[in-house]
Amino acid sequence: MALFPLQGMFDGDFVLMLVPVDDQDTMTQVAEKVAHHAVGRRVAAQDRPLQVRRNSVPVPADATVTSAGFGPMDVVEVGYL
Repeated sequence: MALFPLQGMFDGDFVLMLVPVDDQDTMTQVAEKVAHHAVGRRVAAQDRPLQVRRNSVPVPADATVTSAGFGPMDVVEVGYL
């Protein structure tokens, strides 16, 4: 387990955020960490599940940062399903 820097962009937000995650975090955990910095601040909260995308392609929710092949400072897109 190691600290891993990703850049996160939440749908509807205008801020690209540097988000520290763990290399063994699942995409569900990554989505929650990105959402923490945007939802309820600049983006309205919704009662829907979150999804991580890479280059607009959804990443399976149970994939880890490592298994998804992310590199340091890669950009992930997060939004509601």
